Amino acid sequence: MTPSTTPGGAPALASQPPEPAGHGIAFGTALKVWLRVALLSFGGPAGQIAVMHRILVEEKRWIGENRFLHALNYCMLLPGPEAQQLATYIGWMLHRTAGGLAAGTLFILPGVLSILGLSILYAGFHQTALVQALFFGIKAAVLAVVVEAVLRIGRRALKTRPLVMIALAAFVGIYVFSLPFPLIVAAAALAGLAGGRFWPEKFQVASHGKPAHSSGAAQDDPALDALLADGGPEHIRPSTRRALSTAALWLTLWLVPLGALALLTGLDSTFTQVGIFFSKLAVVTFGGAYSVLAYMAQEAVNHYGWLAPGEMLDGLGMAETTPGPLIMVVQFVGFMGAFRDPGMLNPYAAGVLASGVAVWVTFTPCFLWIFTGAPYVEWLRGNKALSAALSGITAAVVGVVLNLALWFGLHVVFTRVGEVSGYGARLLVPEWSSLNPGAAVLSAGAMLAMLRFKVGMIPTLAASATLGAGWFLLMR
Repeated sequence: MTPSTTPGGAPALASQPPEPAGHGIAFGTALKVWLRVALLSFGGPAGQIAVMHRILVEEKRWIGENRFLHALNYCMLLPGPEAQQLATYIGWMLHRTAGGLAAGTLFILPGVLSILGLSILYAGFHQTALVQALFFGIKAAVLAVVVEAVLRIGRRALKTRPLVMIALAAFVGIYVFSLPFPLIVAAAALAGLAGGRFWPEKFQVASHGKPAHSSGAAQDDPALDALLADGGPEHIRPSTRRALSTAALWLTLWLVPLGALALLTGLDSTFTQVGIFFSKLAVVTFGGAYSVLAYMAQEAVNHYGWLAPGEMLDGLGMAETTPGPLIMVVQFVGFMGAFRDPGMLNPYAAGVLASGVAVWVTFTPCFLWIFTGAPYVEWLRGNKALSAALSGITAAVVGVVLNLALWFGLHVVFTRVGEVSGYGARLLVPEWSSLNPGAAVLSAGAMLAMLRFKVGMIPTLAASATLGAGWFLLMR
């Protein structure tokens, strides 16, 4: 399809998503790829980002390595699920707002449907032995996906010793000292700025011009000939007028339904309280779901009474082992809260409504951040100071993702994990007597399959689920 243009040459809005000049990717083709990404998006942000990188950068070559990392850096700075926002960002670059909506919505759709079904099962029957049996094996494979993602991202982002040191410092800061994620990002950005000024060759890892064709470079980087390597369509150019109108539209879509809900059901209803609570979380969820999990659990259990003690971990298990962002646990929390306090509605209908409210107020802000800010981020891509700062942030992201991988691994292999704290430090310490040999063996096998023998994610997940279910049911 040939895009229509204005007299000035800029693409005009049309009834069908226009295709930016130069890349030739059909919107229908992109939809199929985004659905594939969504169905493979297991393993939390590390695994999800790795899936997108493998498909979009290495396999399809739709976007270059530099631009992928640049977009990822911006998404890591935002509250909310960075992987979903990265998909929205790239979809927007390819096919404008329609592309961003398609990519971002498809990214969460499998998870929404999966967790809704599991929430109904959990609330209605409390007999989830078969589901737990399947998830037991899936968790082992997910751990392998996360470890592979850490290695993949680390190899590409940590190309100099100072960046490795920043990654290690970020890991120690968040894992040992529980430093806030925004503080780690700010410190990494300052380190990158300073490094770019006094040691530029060590902090300008991602070039923003045309790649230099040095010996072997073309073979080493499969993204050098990407369709969106360094150029870009007209619609990514920033516009203050468009930014203001976009922000107004998405703020309206976010807040007006919440106000209408309060008028219809009352300010104290479970539905309104779910909407308000998760709207607040939507603007403070820096660093992913784990960064606010403790606060979410405390409020949901002690303040609102939506969950019983221990049920938050059940919900997190659902989110960890289904496609989509880990923050999808909000859907389970909203469902259970309304199921137990349905008001005038049937408990199941109330649960479905509240889970929908939780999803709406969690993800609508994500589209606001991307559609408003992405043009300016793209505009600044050639700024050397920003490039150096973002190189520091990219390194810190590796340390943060390593922290998530370690947290996840401990909770997969051990059934009880405690804490040792003192002098401002905190370490997770597993109870060795709680080692689950089945989980350990399955995790090791999944890692060997994926890292050594390059077995695909889906075959590994299927084999782990089957073997894990057999082990789990045998040991009951």
